[in-house]
Amino acid sequence: MIGAIAGDIIGSVYEGTRMKTKNFVLFSDLCVYTDDTVQTVALADTILTGTPYVKNLKTFYRWYPDAGYGGSFHRWARGEDSEPYGSWGNGAAMRISPVGYACDDLATVLEKARGFTAVTHNHPEGIKGGQAVAAAVFLARTGRSKEEIRTFVETRFQYDLSRSTGEIRPGYAFDVSCQGTVPPAIRAFLDSTDFEDAIRTAVSLGGDTDTLACITGGIAQAFYGGVPEALERKVYAILDERLGTITGTFMGRYCESR
Repeated sequence: MIGAIAGDIIGSVYEGTRMKTKNFVLFSDLCVYTDDTVQTVALADTILTGTPYVKNLKTFYRWYPDAGYGGSFHRWARGEDSEPYGSWGNGAAMRISPVGYACDDLATVLEKARGFTAVTHNHPEGIKGGQAVAAAVFLARTGRSKEEIRTFVETRFQYDLSRSTGEIRPGYAFDVSCQGTVPPAIRAFLDSTDFEDAIRTAVSLGGDTDTLACITGGIAQAFYGGVPEALERKVYAILDERLGTITGTFMGRYCESR
């Protein structure tokens, strides 16, 4: 899961830009964690402690109210009503990587991903995006090849992963939907050579760079067996004590060491 957080932090300063290059400063002084990290850590805490995810999402929102949430999530988190709001946004996919690490079989991954996604993003495209990313993390973690991951995602979720990032990049623009974010993020992983290259490839698409890199980073960590130590240290230095402690605890319990 720290791969997802690394992607969020690295991509945070390039959000909304037309990067279109992999040649950029990986950790600038302006890098911050965003709502992608906050909601990912909230899910990790739910898995660790059994606290209902709805409760954790609202609690973490109160702790981190300025992390860059979307308008619909703001209203939901502030309100007394805890019913889902039918979202198809990419928030469903950015926060789900802990499920791919914590579950022991694919059926459970898909079931848990559906449940944790539907508490807010109960639109079919939202659930589809969350399940696709969680499944990709699980398959990567359990030794499946990139081709096997691609085939499963295309067959099960009908996402088109045929276009390379080189083909996608020129015309890609900011997109907050699951259907417009998840396939390019997975393709960035498929086209990568190592963890850092995966993050650089995702950010190079431009647009919603923190979320693209967050999704890509969660899968890349699983596939490449971790995050480079220097990058991991940078991430923990940026996280506050609460987020860092929960992340470290989850990593120690569910993520294999390098």
